Amino acid sequence: MTVASIGEAALVTDGDDGEARVLRGIEDRVLWLSSAIIHHANAVRPNTSGLKVGGHQASSASLVSIMTSLWFRHLRPEDRVSVKPHASPVLHAINYLLGRLDASYLTRLRDFGGLQSYPSRSKDPDPVDYATGSVGIGATAPIWGALSRRFVDGAFGGAGTGRQYSLVGDAELDEGAVWEAVLDPAVAELGEVVWIVDLNRQSLDRVVPNIAAAKLRGMFDAAGWQVITLKYGHVLEELFTRPGGAALRARIDAMANPEYQRLLRCDAAELRRRLPGTGPDAGAVAALVADVADAALVEAVANLGGHDLDALDAAFAAIDDTRPTVIFAYTVKGRGLAMKGHPQNHSALLTGDQMRDLADRTGADPADPWRGFAEGTPEDDLCREVAARLNRPSFAEKTPPALPVDVARRPAGTTTTQAALGRTLLDLTRDAPEAARRIVTVSPDVSSSTNLGGWVNKVGVWSPTERRNWFSDDAETILHWREHPAGQHIELGIAEVNLVGLLGELGATWSRWGEPLLPIGVLYDPFVERALEPWSFGIYAGGQSILVGTPSGVTLAPEGGAHQSIKTPSIGLEQPGCTYYEPAFAIDTAWTLLASLARLGRPDGGSAYLRLSTRPVDQSLAALPADPAAYERRRRNVVAGAYTLLRRKAPDVAIAAMGALVPEALAAAARLETLGISADVLVITSPDLLYRAVRARQGHGDADTWILDQVLPADRATPLVTVLDGHPHTLAFLATVNRVPTTALGVTGFGQSGSLEDVYRYHAIDTDSIVHAALDLTD
Repeated sequence: MTVASIGEAALVTDGDDGEARVLRGIEDRVLWLSSAIIHHANAVRPNTSGLKVGGHQASSASLVSIMTSLWFRHLRPEDRVSVKPHASPVLHAINYLLGRLDASYLTRLRDFGGLQSYPSRSKDPDPVDYATGSVGIGATAPIWGALSRRFVDGAFGGAGTGRQYSLVGDAELDEGAVWEAVLDPAVAELGEVVWIVDLNRQSLDRVVPNIAAAKLRGMFDAAGWQVITLKYGHVLEELFTRPGGAALRARIDAMANPEYQRLLRCDAAELRRRLPGTGPDAGAVAALVADVADAALVEAVANLGGHDLDALDAAFAAIDDTRPTVIFAYTVKGRGLAMKGHPQNHSALLTGDQMRDLADRTGADPADPWRGFAEGTPEDDLCREVAARLNRPSFAEKTPPALPVDVARRPAGTTTTQAALGRTLLDLTRDAPEAARRIVTVSPDVSSSTNLGGWVNKVGVWSPTERRNWFSDDAETILHWREHPAGQHIELGIAEVNLVGLLGELGATWSRWGEPLLPIGVLYDPFVERALEPWSFGIYAGGQSILVGTPSGVTLAPEGGAHQSIKTPSIGLEQPGCTYYEPAFAIDTAWTLLASLARLGRPDGGSAYLRLSTRPVDQSLAALPADPAAYERRRRNVVAGAYTLLRRKAPDVAIAAMGALVPEALAAAARLETLGISADVLVITSPDLLYRAVRARQGHGDADTWILDQVLPADRATPLVTVLDGHPHTLAFLATVNRVPTTALGVTGFGQSGSLEDVYRYHAIDTDSIVHAALDLTD
């Protein structure tokens, strides 16, 4: 830090020593490159479609100082960073300067096969630690990444340490999911979590009138976080030490955000008129700013802590690694650009003349926009040094342990598919202990009500430290809550978004540290919709996991409409990167769960969604074949999506049923037989896989089609009744396989409380309704 002469008065500046000058040169180049990447996409690259390409030069500019300081001074190879969505060009610019991105990609922002609109682990060509793009999800991802790293390191070692940084836009703090994560009890112990809030006080369309920074700081503090505020840079701080400086600080502190932002657009004369205000200390402020040169005054007003390299250094050095930290870094949206501070600058683009002016100020060449630093210059030397320092060691990806395809214990009696989940997990601890050791279950305070109690008793609850179970000697305690670092169940608060956020990161450990986990998240099926966006985003980002929705459907009859799921079967069918199963029997649950687990933790793997039920079903209805070959054929069909449970010699109609409604389908077939109508009964375990097979047969996509020939062969084409505890259109496509007449039964309205018989009758999915539909089709 030095004192530089800038006119009538001298102001303290940061960045006049050699090292700081080099870093400022890199900062200027990052600003230029991030702006030029967006400019080229919008104004240089041909646009044959005429659609807006877009990009966010102002949002990128507000993070340039923070990211330059973080990457070039503080980041370590073991650290991970989640970059706010609209600053992706800054990340690409830094990766380019570090030799991690080929220059050919700089011209391909938002181009097919090029740089993605927002950071993407799975689609961008350069290193991206966390996929972001859906507001709030990228902010919280490093929390779940930190927890996942701790789990892996405690269980298998090799995940190391390292901070988990989130670069968060201040508007992202409006997202409720952010506060669900901040307030979760598990988060307060994650000292490696560091959030840096880009506090530029603007949203998409305006300056936020009252961002209530003090209230936000208080909320983080109350949640146990360390709170660091970087409001002013050294230039302003030095002014505040002069006569009238205290009045100037008080004046700026008291300003509404829009008034301050307006000052960023003023020249020196206008600043001298506006800054003093009308309060009792206006004269003192006027006298102070009158003594500052024009250029210095304009610079001083915009001198915020988030752009001050020394202030940023001090903040990073002050991080307390025993608890999470949030740094509120005040910034100027569009800093260094012609649109700085303007309320409508979010999607604004610099003109050609403005880009040429930016090139002059940053030492770039518009004719050679992607030119790097000359070899041997201090800037080039620093880039090479940082690239070497941040080089992460490679790791060998481990193949997950082999899983059995079947369970030794055959389900008998009356049970539910939900109970079969917990029983299968317990069986695996005996039948496949190596694979079972990699299973981690997650639930939002519903482990006992979703039949995970036995599993939790067996494997324990994960905790960063050992905690005493004060109820271990209570004879009436059924669920033994043993919390220790080797536990395999993670219990979160009642927040489904947190569950799927953690699930996505647990499902990515195979690609981060080479240690595959087999994560299973369990929540009430109606709340799948609440968690849908972050769940889908986690799959997009490469997280492989199993989501279990249970209990499901209107089969929850007495619970009423508030806890009945209708659309989730459609969601399962339509979700990319995920296989949806809805088993009817306990053995179907075991087979589909094992098949889903076998697809986790590998480059060619994928996620799964299992929709389970609390309806007790007589397991003898499954009619498991005694012949080993026929038994294996049934298992393969279940995993492939469907099987024939009841096969008539010359059927008049087929009933395709799913999940909890298979007993009604069998009862309807028996009644139809007494009426002289023969009915096949097909059990659909995965409409998702069947739909893929139908599309593959039509030439759309690549999927096995043999299952269609097994359950819907052309030579047995008959009218078709489909029925499920969910929206009927989920199975309606089955009629297109053989182009037969069809009636699709299901749930299309909100539920009611009542007995199972009353509720099924109300929604016309009971045995009578199935019989009526079959009679109509076979008239």
